[in-house]
Parts: sequence; structure tokens; C-alpha cells
Amino acid sequence: MSHPHPELKAAPPLAEGGLRVIALGGLGEIGRNMTVFEHAGKLLIVDCGVLFPEETQPGVDVILPDFTSIRDRLDDIVAVVLTHGHEDHIGGVPYLLRERSDIPVVGSKLTLAFLEAKLKEHGIRPRSVRVREGDRRAFGPFDCEFVAVNHSIPDSLAVAIRTGAGMVLHTGDFKMDQFPLDDRITDLRAFARLGEEGVDLFLTDSTNAEVPGFTTSERELNPAIEQVMRTAPRRVIVSSFASHVHRIQQVLDAAHQHGRKVAFVGRSMVRNMGIARDLGYLKVPSGLVVSTKELEKLPDHKITLVCTGSQGEPMAALSRMANRDHVIRIGKGDTVLLASSLIPGNENAIYRVINGLTRWGAHVVHKGNAKVHVSGHASAGELVYCYNVVKPRNVMPVHGEWRHLRANGDLAIRTGVDPDRVVIAEDGVVVDLVDGRASITGKVPAGNVYVDGMEVGGATEASLKDRLTLAAEGVVTVVAIVDADTGALAEAPDFLARGFVHDDTTFEPVIPVIEKTLATAAEEGVGDAHQLEQLIARAVANWAFRTHRRKPLIIPVIIDA
Repeated sequence: MSHPHPELKAAPPLAEGGLRVIALGGLGEIGRNMTVFEHAGKLLIVDCGVLFPEETQPGVDVILPDFTSIRDRLDDIVAVVLTHGHEDHIGGVPYLLRERSDIPVVGSKLTLAFLEAKLKEHGIRPRSVRVREGDRRAFGPFDCEFVAVNHSIPDSLAVAIRTGAGMVLHTGDFKMDQFPLDDRITDLRAFARLGEEGVDLFLTDSTNAEVPGFTTSERELNPAIEQVMRTAPRRVIVSSFASHVHRIQQVLDAAHQHGRKVAFVGRSMVRNMGIARDLGYLKVPSGLVVSTKELEKLPDHKITLVCTGSQGEPMAALSRMANRDHVIRIGKGDTVLLASSLIPGNENAIYRVINGLTRWGAHVVHKGNAKVHVSGHASAGELVYCYNVVKPRNVMPVHGEWRHLRANGDLAIRTGVDPDRVVIAEDGVVVDLVDGRASITGKVPAGNVYVDGMEVGGATEASLKDRLTLAAEGVVTVVAIVDADTGALAEAPDFLARGFVHDDTTFEPVIPVIEKTLATAAEEGVGDAHQLEQLIARAVANWAFRTHRRKPLIIPVIIDA
């Protein structure tokens, strides 16, 4: 298995007739999926998503892939192919189209509908190219064939990319539910046919590579959902991803069966379900869905609410209900159904919401205590099946953290793929397919690009570090009035502290430290205000650490007397 090396240099020019593959996101992390294919001087991009920030990234809305390596080649991009409509695959598209608005955006009906609704908010009208499974379209030197795959959002596609250097099969996010709600199964016959033709490089979804066996069918959730609808004494509040059309379909069917009415709560939920309903992906029995206004007239046991916030997001409907910050007041006898996974890193936030809801008297049904979620990703058994059907010459696991990529690579090797032809890469690592062999040849920049309000890329690692310091250690501003002639303090300095535990006398011991610092500076002829500020900041910082074991952010201000 070829591993990335930290000492990788910039990649050399691509060999004549070769194919270059660079993931700018989605390798070594769950989210921000984006892969750039280069062949014959042109670029094809598959997916362009966002990553959601962690607690160590305060003030960040989303994290984008780094476009640096393609920025001077925007005109060479022949298309952006979207495998499906999840945020971690389409959320970055508006930011890419801001840089060049006429890049053709290729996707299935539902994927494009979700994207266009998002682009409308950014004031962008894309050049959409709608495709469906079975279609073959050429974009420059890339001949793309689209294959149906099953996932936790309808209308997902894998893409086979034929080039002069060989064929790549990219699964996108997928699983192999044999009894999907829309009867649209992952097309293993197409995978086998492509395998017969010869797949030179297989990019496979690694998210569940560590999970043995097969991912359960969505239909197996029916009994648990149905039981909640049947036995809940009062209202049922269901929280799910705003894109999980199949899960919400099951909720609607169960509510209808038990004589409940349903209302959608939350902007993204109302918008997406409206789109899914208009396009026929969500089948709503007539009279079932009502407005939240109409619900007020109904008895509690006839009510079901479907809202967002299953990941504990602070601004989503469910978190606000848990915090008593929402028009819907959770009370005794309400049942809350969390029909979703625990995304790694979100566990604390989710349990906080579960505890909040329980405190107000709700009964919370979640993955931990009932069968109310199945994953959208193929487990190890399904991945092995695919390797055996496709028999790829080279494998590059995608979509996952390190442990997922490694586990997926190991599965490929166990099915007989040559370990030297299993490439474990990370964001920014350049993989070239030349003469039928895939190998790592270098790297390109692929840092985190932070979106902070309206600012893209304005927040840096350094500014996030400052924010964390402010949160954990506080800030102390020192205002010193200095006699311009002697360089000594003209009067006692003022200290303004926030988030640093202090009283009126806390800073008295530091005044002699500042006086001594200024005296030394005067002896050495340092009179520049900026330099003096740096010296004072360092002296106060050292004092704060010595005496209080704290490292506040120090802001020195010097005023000439």
C-alpha cells in the first residue's frame, strides 16, 4: 500500500497521455469532498462540498476546499460533476462559481434542484446539465457514464470517466440497499460491465469500511418509526437531515397510517421537502401536510412535526426547542425521534440536546435506544463485493478519515488487488495514472479555507488561535502614558481585563515590571512606540503566566505624554 510522505515536493508536469487525480477535500476528513481530474490539458471536477467546523474553529460557518492549485486554470475546467445533493458534496459550488460562473454543472434532477435553490441565495444562475443513470456525455477529453447508486438521498450517481489514460470509476457516496424505498438499487450490473471493460482506477467510498457485514436496509426502520407513531401519547417531533427524503417518506407514511397530520419546521426542511415533493421524489398523501398554524387547532395525539437539528447544531430547530428558544414548547408526553447518525465530533452536542429535551419531559427515541437510523454508506461486505465484481487494477479509497481509508485499502488487498496499487492519499496529494499504474508523484497546497460570515478565507489558523485564546484565557489591555523625554511612566497604567479573573488589586504587582521594562528600554535608546508596546506585552504576558498560570491575549497601548 503506498502511503503519503510528509516530505512530498510539488508535483512535476503530468506525463504525456497520463491522468492526474488530486483530492482537494474528503481524504483524511468526512466532508468537503472534491476531486480534480486532469488529462490532455483539461480539468474535470467531481463534487465540491463543504466541511462543518469543530469546536476548535469558533466563528467559522463552513470550511471550503482550497482552490489555489486550480485558480490559474479555471478556464481549463470543462465541468463540475455532482454525484449527489448532500452539503458535503455541493456546498462549495457557489464559491467555485463565484470565480468562474459559466462552468457547466452536471448532476441528476434532484441534485441540481437542491443546488439551484442554494445558488439562488448567492444570486448565481448556473449552466446546468441534467443527466440520469445510463447517460454518457463527453466533457472535453473526459467521456463520463453515469451509474445509479443507492444512498441516503435519492438520485445519487457513480461516474465512470473514460480517458486516453484509462477508465476511472468513482462511486460517490453509496451503499447497496437491496430493498430501497424507491426501488432504485445500486447498479451492480453496470459495475460488472465496466469491470469487464477494465477499470484502471477505482475510487471508493470509505466512510463505513471499518464496519463489518452489510448496511441494513432502510425498510427495517419501519417497525420502530411505526411504533413511535402508534404509542406516542402526545405530539411526535422527528428530527432528520433536511435532505433525507426516504427517511422522511417513512415518517409521513407512518404518520398517515396512524391518523396524524404533519408540519415541516425549519427553513431548509421546508425548502428541500417542497422541492422533493414538486419533483415527485416525496409522495405526500393528500391533506397530510399542514402548516404549523393549522396544527394549533388539532389535539396533540394527531400532531407530527418534522424538523432539522439532528446533529445538535445550535441554530437548528431541535436545539432551540431544547433550549426553550423556539415557538414549539416541548413538554411532558411529547416524543422526540432523532432519525439520524452521530457524526464523529458531534456526539457531545447531540447528547446535550437529548438531555435538554428529556429535562422538559420529552421521551427521546434515538439510535442508541431504538432502530431509527441506518447508514448511507457501504459496509465492508458491500465494498468487498464491489472489488470482486469490478476487479480494478488500481484502488484509491476516498471519503473518509485516515482509519477509514486504511481499512478500505486493506479490504481491496484482501480481494487480490496488488498492495503496491492501493494508493492511500490525503488532501492535496497528487496521484498519477500512467501506463496503467497509479502512484503518488507530489503534492499541491490544500489547506482549510474558512468562510466567516461574508468573508471567504479571511479567517486564518492564526486568527482562530487568537479566538481560542480569547475564549480560554481572556484579554488584558494595558494603557501606559509615557513621558516622551524620559521614557518613564507619567502616571500609573490602566488595565482593562475581560475573561481574566481579577479584582482592583490584581495588576498592582505588574506596575514595577512595566517600569523596569521601560527603564531598560530607555537605557538602550529604544523610543519607538511600537517596539515599546511589544516589550510591555511580553513583560505582562510573562508576569501573568508566572503568577496566575494564565496566558491572556495582551493588548498594549502607549500614549505619549
